[in-house]
Amino acid sequence: MSGHSKWANIKNKKEKTDSQRGKIFTKIGRELAIAVREGGGDPNNNSKLRDVIAKAKAANMPNDNIARSIKKAAGELGSVNYEEITYEGYGPSGIAFIVEVVTDNRNRTAADIRHLFDKSGGALGASGCVAWMFNKRGLLVVEKSVSVDEDELMLQALDAGAEDFVPLEDVYEIYTAANDFTAVRETLEAAGYAFLSAEISMIPQTTVDATDPELAEKVERMIERFEDNDDVQEVYHNAVLPEYEEED
Repeated sequence: MSGHSKWANIKNKKEKTDSQRGKIFTKIGRELAIAVREGGGDPNNNSKLRDVIAKAKAANMPNDNIARSIKKAAGELGSVNYEEITYEGYGPSGIAFIVEVVTDNRNRTAADIRHLFDKSGGALGASGCVAWMFNKRGLLVVEKSVSVDEDELMLQALDAGAEDFVPLEDVYEIYTAANDFTAVRETLEAAGYAFLSAEISMIPQTTVDATDPELAEKVERMIERFEDNDDVQEVYHNAVLPEYEEED
């Protein structure tokens, strides 16, 4: 599998964090809270909430947890003020990083993120310093199986508005424009497809070879430090790491 594959990065991250599933669910719960705050607690009338629910299901978050998080968010709208912030900067060898956070304390989080960049041999940059290197796109990942016909899935995805369909060794990657993500996802869901991943991602336009073992270790440690921070929701980068290049 190519190092350019976003799914390879997602799969690697999931393998690292399965033992921290509770933390993952807590972070998704914050996303649910923001979606509820912005559009209400009824998924039928809130497309952002539907998207976060789909992300939660792809992460194997139980339906009871999802419902409880939505109910809790609806009851806490006046008491918890979560804020979405994006930080940009550089890691070792100039590798670009985008770190998306959800926080109830902007000052604390800003200090934490700056410290993690510095500790990892990188530097926090100004807004926009690396965002231009990435495209914001929807990504749906469907597992290959005997029950999934590749040609049919491709036609349904493209007819629904997908921009690109990429068959890989064990999955299909379906890319959409950010604004078309919800419509494509819901069309494929209605057709009976399940997703290994369903979210809007920052996809790098170009990548940096980080297959040197010493550099790879530094970058991986930097990613892990960000992911271990409770406020960090997503970490995107443009490095091609060794374990992302091959699949068993």
